[in-house]
Amino acid sequence: MKNIPLWVTPPYIEYSNTEFRASITEFKVNDKPTAVIVCPGGGYWGKADHEKTPIAEMFNQAGINAYTLDYSVNQCHKFAPLADVQRAIRILRSMNYEKIAVCGFSAGGHLTCTSATMYNFKAYEPTDEIDKLSARPDAFIPCYPVVSFIKDYSHMGSRQALLRDEWENEDLAMLLSNEEHINADTPPCFLWHTATDDVVPVMNSLALAEALSANKVYFEMHIFPVGCHGLGLAKDKNDIGIWSDCACTFLKNLGF
Repeated sequence: MKNIPLWVTPPYIEYSNTEFRASITEFKVNDKPTAVIVCPGGGYWGKADHEKTPIAEMFNQAGINAYTLDYSVNQCHKFAPLADVQRAIRILRSMNYEKIAVCGFSAGGHLTCTSATMYNFKAYEPTDEIDKLSARPDAFIPCYPVVSFIKDYSHMGSRQALLRDEWENEDLAMLLSNEEHINADTPPCFLWHTATDDVVPVMNSLALAEALSANKVYFEMHIFPVGCHGLGLAKDKNDIGIWSDCACTFLKNLGF
């Protein structure tokens, strides 16, 4: 496995109280010009291990190249995670990947959705030729995602961790509510959730699906009737565990 730093000098470093440097770790199995970037969840406070390497290995087993993203979390600037995923997409494009998907879980699902709805947002100042490349993913896979920061069913912990002292700023909350920014140019989406998720309510995915449908964006959604939050691959759940095969089929149908 090869670890690739995203930055020479990270943006927003003055907002961080650590020596953390964002990076991607390569899980490459072939020379196809396609790959998936994996964003683990953790409420923008940390990153869950079971939503990181095992997910990349699952894509590998399906013959799909993958890269795990070690992105900025609290303490960090509110746009640092978005800057990290935009930079990661651009780095893969500089490595001649022609199709790039982003897959994320919970708060990592929020980051995944943000990458797909705010790819034109200038999350950081360009630093080199790589930053001239497109940050638009070719598909996104939010898994039990935090989608909205403005609805009654929003995950307030993620909003507070990302926005920090500005967490009560409704304009920022609106900006980072992904259901509000779906349009006809939004890339194809595969999403799944459980109806009984009591941490990040299923209404997040339903709101996203409603916006995707209204804008005629190609998408596939699975809502499983029973299951807790944070299931990852859900290998011990015979019904929910099918999501990974479905997601890989979805990607392969798009040319991955």
